[in-house]
Amino acid sequence: MGVTGSRTLSLNTLVRLQRELRPPAAPLPRLRLPLPDGMTAPMGCDAVAVPARFGPLVMPRLPRVGCVYADEAHWWWLVPSDSDYALEWPAPARYDTGAVVPDVPDLPRLIHRPDGTLPYTPPIPLYLAVCRLTDTAPSWSRPITA
Repeated sequence: MGVTGSRTLSLNTLVRLQRELRPPAAPLPRLRLPLPDGMTAPMGCDAVAVPARFGPLVMPRLPRVGCVYADEAHWWWLVPSDSDYALEWPAPARYDTGAVVPDVPDLPRLIHRPDGTLPYTPPIPLYLAVCRLTDTAPSWSRPITA
């Protein structure tokens, strides 16, 4: 004779129930990289992040360097808004719209400030430097497939 009224729980159900028992982790605030005093961003600001190990390798490859921020995990370059238009930034680089850096507990520190009032690193040389370091062909030089 079988047991009536019993229900078999799937692994998915058990995992979901276990997750519901744990309180959700508080999300980290979404922080925006600040402009240094006296600087303006007439074209708006976005940021390009690379792992910290690439930061010192990117800097000497750039003809001009704008504001650069860093923490232990990443370096961020301020670029004009929409600098991702028609560009596929290669992994592990990350493009952060609005210069909002997700998943960091504190604002990274400013490690480079350019002379003048504009905070921007030219995006095309930055893109090419990141492509070269990641051994990725720039998006405009890849073969087109149908």
